[in-house]
Amino acid sequence: MRSVAIRLYLINPSNPLVSLTHVKESRWNRYRVWKPLGLMVLAGVTPPEWGISILDENTGTPDYSAMPRPDLVGITAFTSQANRAYEVAAHFRQLGVPVVMGGIHATMCLDEALERVDSVVTGEAEAIWPRVLDDARRGDLKRRYDGGLAEMDNVPLARHDLLSEGYAFGAIQTTRGCPLNCTFCSVSAFNGTHYRQRPIADVVREFQLIGERRVLIVDDNPIGTRADHIARAKDLFRAMAQANLKKEWIGQATINFADDEELLTLAARSGCRGVFIGFETPTPEGLRELGKQFNLLRGRDFRASVRRIQRHNILVVGSFIIGLDIDRQGIGQLIAEAASRYAVDNLNALFLTPLPGTQLWEQMKSEDRIGLKAFPEDWKYYTLSYPVARYRHLSLDAIIQEMITCNRSFYSIPRIAHRVLTSIWQLRNPLISLIGSLSYRSNIRMDNMAYADFKRQRGAGMVE
Repeated sequence: MRSVAIRLYLINPSNPLVSLTHVKESRWNRYRVWKPLGLMVLAGVTPPEWGISILDENTGTPDYSAMPRPDLVGITAFTSQANRAYEVAAHFRQLGVPVVMGGIHATMCLDEALERVDSVVTGEAEAIWPRVLDDARRGDLKRRYDGGLAEMDNVPLARHDLLSEGYAFGAIQTTRGCPLNCTFCSVSAFNGTHYRQRPIADVVREFQLIGERRVLIVDDNPIGTRADHIARAKDLFRAMAQANLKKEWIGQATINFADDEELLTLAARSGCRGVFIGFETPTPEGLRELGKQFNLLRGRDFRASVRRIQRHNILVVGSFIIGLDIDRQGIGQLIAEAASRYAVDNLNALFLTPLPGTQLWEQMKSEDRIGLKAFPEDWKYYTLSYPVARYRHLSLDAIIQEMITCNRSFYSIPRIAHRVLTSIWQLRNPLISLIGSLSYRSNIRMDNMAYADFKRQRGAGMVE
């Protein structure tokens, strides 16, 4: 007689404040909701005796009370998801179900997480996850497990079959770690500064398992920064092209992506259709403040770099940050003008946000400039879409107005039309750019309402 599988729920909690998850309010947001790849990877190392369900609250919150009682719950969370993660954990713990939490927030805020769950996995969990499950099955779950940094040869193929519907994009990871160590980014603290690559054959094989035609490469930078990194990226793109995957992909990259014509050609052949590039700020002083001197190398012409990428029919989304210590009134318009001057297809503007584990967090904490600190409740605002700190030259009202000005200027109807017409004139496919622009524009009104609610609920508690 076959034994009943042990029931495991792997949960990605939502954050209702993040407008891009409001798919019902804006159909365009379907293109901006990503699969919880980390949970699918853990499912790939879960022994067959466990019956796995991956529950992504970003596509709808399940009625947990109506579902079968699991034997174990695993929860992952970015900082902005932490409060909801603890709510989900409390529900299952009240039922007597042990809860394990992992991910970047639990790693950076270990003591906080340990107060609210039964066990915490710090670092990258693949190597330690089978032991966690074995201990849980025997009723001997430890309070803490440390996964450290995974050997990339041992990263399993993700279980894409467990989340096969409801997403516009699949997801895959090909590298981990970042040597740039920017002050605002926690990647180097969590994944290390050593740039690690998965075996190319594994990446190609996993691409073939993804059902979606469009795929997000979640790497912080799949091409790296050194000559050997670039050579490996070329080998990967060649292998992807030779495998005839029939996939289109988008990813993140630093601006050096534009420096190698062969790299761009191979990326396009492999299916690259868009890249997110962190310009961060339009000034050299701002780049030095953020520790991103990499963008200052060789007196780069950003417009020329963007155009080289676009010639390969690859769209460019430029990411910028508002709230640096050097930023003053007018920075929003300055960023919109810079993004238009660089001729990026879309602009993603964010508030400077001190996330746990970053140099910026330590600096602002020491200067008593963390504006929202009623934790864990206030973590929900740490989405990069709310001004949670005290900014040196911009009040709460002022920095919100700078963000509104930036988005209204860049996503005005005339500028959207100009970018679309330019794409057509340059014989590029304008559809993805148009979808992105309409998605951002449709969210401006919701964002403005969110800012008003934010000021009513939390503004009084922030000293400007």
